[in-house]
Amino acid sequence: MTRGSRPNIIILQADQMAAHALQLYGGFSATPNLAGIADAGTVFENAYCNYPLCAPSRFSMMTGQLPMAIGAFDNAAELPASLPTLAHYLRGAGYQTCLSGKMHFIGPDQLHGFEERVTTEIYPSDFAWLPDWSSGEQSFAPVRNSIETGGVCAWNMQLAFDEDVTFQATRKIYEYARHPDDPFCLVVSLTHPHHPFLVTPEYWEQFDHNEIPEPSVGRLPDSELDAHSERARRLLGVHETDVTSEQRRNARHAYFAAIRYVDDKIGTVLGALEATGASDSTAVFMVSDHGEMLGERGLWAKDCFFEWAMRIPFLMKLPGDGDRRRVSKNVSLVDLMPTILDLAGVDVNALSEPLAGNSLLADEADLSGRVLAEYSAEAAQSPMVMIRDGDYKFVHAETDSPMLFDLSTDPGELDNLATSEGHTAIVDDLSGQVAEIWDLEELDVAIRLSQRRRSVVGDALALGRHTSWDYEPERDYSDVYVRDASGGEIADRRVRVPAKGYRLPGVD
Repeated sequence: MTRGSRPNIIILQADQMAAHALQLYGGFSATPNLAGIADAGTVFENAYCNYPLCAPSRFSMMTGQLPMAIGAFDNAAELPASLPTLAHYLRGAGYQTCLSGKMHFIGPDQLHGFEERVTTEIYPSDFAWLPDWSSGEQSFAPVRNSIETGGVCAWNMQLAFDEDVTFQATRKIYEYARHPDDPFCLVVSLTHPHHPFLVTPEYWEQFDHNEIPEPSVGRLPDSELDAHSERARRLLGVHETDVTSEQRRNARHAYFAAIRYVDDKIGTVLGALEATGASDSTAVFMVSDHGEMLGERGLWAKDCFFEWAMRIPFLMKLPGDGDRRRVSKNVSLVDLMPTILDLAGVDVNALSEPLAGNSLLADEADLSGRVLAEYSAEAAQSPMVMIRDGDYKFVHAETDSPMLFDLSTDPGELDNLATSEGHTAIVDDLSGQVAEIWDLEELDVAIRLSQRRRSVVGDALALGRHTSWDYEPERDYSDVYVRDASGGEIADRRVRVPAKGYRLPGVD
């Protein structure tokens, strides 16, 4: 099947990148390559994840469904092989589909519609990170360790991973250029700026350590904490004593520097598109799976519904775009799949089931402006849900007091209006929406049962002979390098790709 008018699709994904941290969104870290996408495309100013944790957020993005609807309860939740993903639908529409980098698939199916994965996964694919609500308090000390040891290194696991992700992605772009009439979808998913907060000297030294900004909302006293924040602090080991001010500054310095590193890797991928002449026929999307609290309110990582954890960069540049467009309506990651299918000419009304999001190719006036999000992993005691509707954000859990914030007047989310007499009607309306959308009692039962089931399976599979679910790519270099005495010139010609604006020597 040939392309016709359908564009290639590149999805660039960062891990744990908060929109608030980017100059593009009024923050600190400059990102010239992301700014280049924004200057010729669309910036979604109020974009959100649908779950502030890696695996559930990515499962939701890839299926276009809310996480709890597909059993994506936590970072050890399996994504069923029977669930159609964006890759399945695009593959069925004639697209070549490839994943380079992290997607945090859990379970024995590590492809989920992608024809090819050109890297391994950085995190475990089994039930290793399984929450247990029945055990009471849980801890995840590695996050505090990451804060305390943040700074500079020459090399580490994350750098090794993202260098490989970038190399394999650019290599794949050059391979695709050998068959320019066949449309492709390539997902390039980096693991930075996710903790541990470590960068090389090259990126650390791009920032003056003394100019690293402090959190806009400092550590709140215990008396001002909501119940979930109190549990989240305990989970991360920062409840009794905070990290030192220098440790906090080091971690924030490294985080901002890691964003610059991600921007450079994205520049490398975009450079390959430009070099092959594919830029003009490729739709580019850039997102993150969730944000990072980065010391705001005395919280780190994600695992909550506050803005630094929830609000993400979301950029879109389509073929033919030329001027920056800013969309202020609230959107979320579940809108990515219907947008891309719309571009690819796939009829979303003919899919196996309705999607939770909507195409962002519509006029801004036609967007609903309502975002739904969920959380049911560590530090939760029951299913937690969030609605962002217009300027208001409403957070509800059966075991916690509700929270309501007006983000137009209270961007730091310091004034909980849920018990304000002047906001009774709004609370009633949003509480009614919660009851209409979610059966929280039924979800609580389903989540606890899922945890018990996976605990049995995980414990059993840890015994005896181990069969790993981890994905290890098979490398086939037979079509790339010389494999016989007389094939050098033939192999090289087969791999050559014309440079944009030039013709290959010796080719008519």
